[in-house]
Amino acid sequence: MPDPREVRSMFARIAGRYDLLNRVLSAGIDRRWRRRAVRRSGVGRGALVVDACCGTGDLSLEFAAAGARVVGVDFTREMVGLAPPKARGRRAATLFAHADALRLPVRSGCADVVSVAFGVRNLADAHAGLREFVRVVRPGGMVLVLEFSPPPRGWFGRLYSFYFQRVLPKVGGWISGDAEAYRYLPRTVSAWPEPQEFRRWMERAGLEHCGHESLSFGIAALHWGRRPVGSQ
Repeated sequence: MPDPREVRSMFARIAGRYDLLNRVLSAGIDRRWRRRAVRRSGVGRGALVVDACCGTGDLSLEFAAAGARVVGVDFTREMVGLAPPKARGRRAATLFAHADALRLPVRSGCADVVSVAFGVRNLADAHAGLREFVRVVRPGGMVLVLEFSPPPRGWFGRLYSFYFQRVLPKVGGWISGDAEAYRYLPRTVSAWPEPQEFRRWMERAGLEHCGHESLSFGIAALHWGRRPVGSQ
C-alpha cells in the first residue's frame, strides 16, 4: 500500500496544476466519468453526499450541481484548499475539510452516498477505507467508487499501455515539473485489482448489490454497492 506521507507530499507538489493535467492527459474524458458517477448514484435534491479523497472538488461540485449537499474531504491541504474557490459563484451546497478518508469527520450512518474518485488506490489501507465508507453511509445508501482499471487486453490495451507507461509520465512530468508523480500513476494502476476482484473487496467490507460499469473501453470503472438495510 502507498506510504501516506509520500502520497501527501506528491499531491501537495502538483496541486496547482492538477486540474490542468487531468484535462490534458484525459482529453476531458474524466469529466464525463464524473457526471456518469452522479447519474448512477441517483441522488435527489437535498441528499447528503460525503466525497472522500475529494482533491480539488471536481466530483463534489458535480454532486452539488445535481442538488445534493456535499461534504468533501481530502488529506492533502494544498489540494482541498483549491476546492472552495471553485465552488464560489455556483451556489453550491458544499463544505470542504482537510481530513483523512480513513477517519472521516462525520457521524455514522449520516450520508445517502459516500463517493470517491481516483482516491481509494492512494489510501494506506484500501480495505479499511471501504469499511469507513460503509460506516458513514446510511443503511440502504450507496458507496460509489470511480477508479482506473489495469490496462485492458487486446490491441486497444496495448496502445493504451504505451500511452499510459511511456507518454503520460513524460507529458505529466513536463507540465507539472514532477515526473515521479506521473510515474506513480501507471505504477499503482497496474498493481490495482481487476474490477471483479474489487467487487469482492466491496462485498467483504459489508456492501451488497455490488456491481461495476466499465468506462472508455475498460480503462476505468465505476463501482457501487449498498449498505444493507437494517445493518447496525
